[in-house]
Amino acid sequence: MRNSSTHILTSHAGSLPRPKDLLDANRARSQGKGGDDKAFYQQLHAATADVVRRQKSIGIDVPNDGEYGHVMNYSINFGAWWGYAFERLSGLDASEPMLNQPPKQAAGGIQLGAMLDRRDRKKFAEAYGDPESGIYMGPERLKIPACVGPVKYIGQKALQADIANMKAAMATAGVEEGFLNAVAPGSAARMANRYYASDDEFTAAIAEAMREEYKAIVEAGLILQLDDPLVAEGWDQINPEPRPADYRTYAMRWIEALNHAIRGLPPERIRFHLCWGSWHGPHTTDLPMRDIVEVMLKVNCQAFSFEAANARHEHEWNVWQEVKLPDDKIILPGIVSHATNVVEHPELVTQRIERFANVVGRERVIAATDCGLGGRVHAQIAWAKLESLAQGAAIASKRLWR
Repeated sequence: MRNSSTHILTSHAGSLPRPKDLLDANRARSQGKGGDDKAFYQQLHAATADVVRRQKSIGIDVPNDGEYGHVMNYSINFGAWWGYAFERLSGLDASEPMLNQPPKQAAGGIQLGAMLDRRDRKKFAEAYGDPESGIYMGPERLKIPACVGPVKYIGQKALQADIANMKAAMATAGVEEGFLNAVAPGSAARMANRYYASDDEFTAAIAEAMREEYKAIVEAGLILQLDDPLVAEGWDQINPEPRPADYRTYAMRWIEALNHAIRGLPPERIRFHLCWGSWHGPHTTDLPMRDIVEVMLKVNCQAFSFEAANARHEHEWNVWQEVKLPDDKIILPGIVSHATNVVEHPELVTQRIERFANVVGRERVIAATDCGLGGRVHAQIAWAKLESLAQGAAIASKRLWR
């Protein structure tokens, strides 16, 4: 993985806005009206080429495929980053409503509550329950599967299309380095387990299945980004609020499963994404970065992506004044955010980059986004944010390398 040796490199967290024709094609396929598979994959190939070209043209140094192979049926969709895996794993019953998901089994005195049993939702129940609030997530919108049988990886066709499309797009655009996203085992396993003897056994099965995807991405010469918001976000699903030390012990179960899944893979080909969930809620019950950063650093990878631009976490850049970043590691802090429609000014982008560069060193900072922009903000706004990111990184580079 490259570092910022001559200038501040730019990247992002993964999801980018899908073009309307791809959204329409995904929706038709989900309704059994997709028509010819060959025509769809040609469409996906062309869309991937276009999104990589567009990233390159605005100054994104390390692009991805926009997660276009991760099915999204509508322009606003917060769940495609992990929901894509439901079609790539066997043993899941996709008809299970999220409201029926039971709490996860207790471990070490801590029990992860149902996904809708969040402390933030309880604190702001009126806002979350208002269909016009912008953060409403009613039962008709929330459906995830339950595990009802042995979990195996069955997504080989879709995965190989993602890899082939990305590599072809990079070659055409003249891109040196690119990445593909994959959901981490702990976050993928955040559903009801009705088959395995324990939730740890269930997570281990998903880890072994998803390993096939992780290996294929790395062996294809691409960077693997592992998306694992549950590591920080799970804190909000535990009632009553636990001690941070107890939660860290609990969260290490997911890190251990992940490290087992990427065993033997070169850390320098892997980056890890941590966040507190990309929905546009108050987030007043988020776990402080200081209380989870050392768990994050246990992942056997080279680079760490995390939220650092939104109003709940921007102040936490100073964590790196206390916590030493290991000498062989890189950070991809969020410099622009998915959580607001306001497009960050390039000078603000520059200031944010400089904070991190002055603490950990300019060579070990890649400017990125808090979370994926696709599905969270309007496409026109998302691309404007990436343009501002690139502009601010260029200003910061002139200042940091003068």
